[in-house]
Amino acid sequence: MKKQDQKTTVISAFTEDQVERLTGISVTQLRYWDRTGFLAPSLANENRRLPYSRLYTFRDLVSLKVLNALRNESKVSLAHLRDVKERLAHLGDDIWASTVLYVLNKQVVFHNPDTGALEEVVSQQGVLSIPLKVVAGELHAAVDAMRKREGSEVGQIAQSRNVAHNQQVIAGTRIPVRSIKAFADAGYSVEQIIEQYPSLTREDVEAAIAHKAA
Repeated sequence: MKKQDQKTTVISAFTEDQVERLTGISVTQLRYWDRTGFLAPSLANENRRLPYSRLYTFRDLVSLKVLNALRNESKVSLAHLRDVKERLAHLGDDIWASTVLYVLNKQVVFHNPDTGALEEVVSQQGVLSIPLKVVAGELHAAVDAMRKREGSEVGQIAQSRNVAHNQQVIAGTRIPVRSIKAFADAGYSVEQIIEQYPSLTREDVEAAIAHKAA
């Protein structure tokens, strides 16, 4: 006896109750969207009073799943979604299923293929996109540049009215000489003092310890 090939049944039409279970959108909401022309089932009968007069395709399900995330989870207003639909109408009837959408402050954003930028769909305003790794790298570079000292300042003592309240400091820094001497008096070695002030060199610490005026 021949072994029969297994057959897979693919559901191509879904009832309102099935759509509700699969997408999270209530039958009441589905019928309201159908009645107002926002999103009608693809396999609908003209006489909606007939049994099974509203049948949805799988593509309808995908669209409704997206709309559930936008309307019911992200709380984007239906009025705004209608504007989005009108604005993106040129992309085809299945815009909700075929377009990657984002939400920012309850406004829908998409990647505009014409401009190559993220834009709020209705106002067409660009959305600022900041790569955080780049910002962090630039900030690290700025900090390093700020901490960089001239070679002539290493191992020198300076004093200025505008720095550390006119205290004597290590040149090119705001580190008071007397703070370094206090660590030395407490028994800290040069290496241990540098651990407290990583921007200092051995020459800086030794100059501060040897400085009598402080």
